[in-house]
Amino acid sequence: MKALEGKVAIVTGSSSGIGEAAAQALAAEGARVVVNSSSSVEAGRAVAEALPTESVYAQADISDAEQCRGLVATALDRFGRLDVLVNNAGWTTRVPHADHDALSDEILRKTFEVNVYGTWWMSKAAIPALKESRGCIVNVTSVAGLRPIGSSLAYGMAKAALNSLTEDLAKHCGPVRVNAVAPGLVATPWTEDWADLHAGIAAVSPLGRSATPEDCAGAILACVTNEYMSGSILKVDGATTLVL
Repeated sequence: MKALEGKVAIVTGSSSGIGEAAAQALAAEGARVVVNSSSSVEAGRAVAEALPTESVYAQADISDAEQCRGLVATALDRFGRLDVLVNNAGWTTRVPHADHDALSDEILRKTFEVNVYGTWWMSKAAIPALKESRGCIVNVTSVAGLRPIGSSLAYGMAKAALNSLTEDLAKHCGPVRVNAVAPGLVATPWTEDWADLHAGIAAVSPLGRSATPEDCAGAILACVTNEYMSGSILKVDGATTLVL
C-alpha cells in the first residue's frame, strides 16, 4: 500500500514549478490532489488530468479569503476529507534590497497578500478538517526568510513571516503537524529569465547548481510522510547559505 493511499491533498499554485512537482510526488504515493492556480487554468487542468490518482483542478486566487475558503470546500465536497495542505502559491518580483525607493507600496502589498495573507487564510480554512484527519500543513517558504537574501526585501519579509507562522501553528494546532520547506533559488518557469542569479548560485554552491522543483517536492513529501515531524523549517539549498 502506498504511503498516502486514500488521503486528499490541496496544493496551491500547482500548475507549474514546485507546486506541480509536489502534486506529482503526492499522487505517486496515492494521494488524490486538488490542483490549483489563480490564472493558468489550462495548465492546471492538464496537471490534474495527468496525475495517476483521481484528482481535480480548482481555480482560486489565494489573495482573496473567500476564494481560499472555497478551495477547501472544493476538496471536502469532492472527496469528503482533507489530509494535506501544501501552501505553495507565492509571488515575487526582483527589487534590489538596497533600493528602498524601488520597493513600492504596491509591490509590498501584493507580496504580503499572496505569500502571507493567502497562506494564513488557506491554513485557517483547512485546520478544522485537518484536525479531524490528523493531517498536516507544509508551507513553502524560502531561505530568504532566514537571512537577508532573495529577490527583494519584501519577499524576505514575507517568507520570514511564514517561517514564524509555521512554528506558531505547529505549537498551537496539534494534532495537525505544520512544517516548512525553505528552498534556495529554484529553476522554475518563474525564474527562467534570472540567468545571472542562477549562474551566481552555480558558482558558489557546494552542489554547483540551483535547486529543481523535484528537489523541493522530495522535501515536501518528507514533511508529509514523517508523522512525528512538526515545527521544522527544512532548508533545500544545496548548502548554499553556508557559503554566502
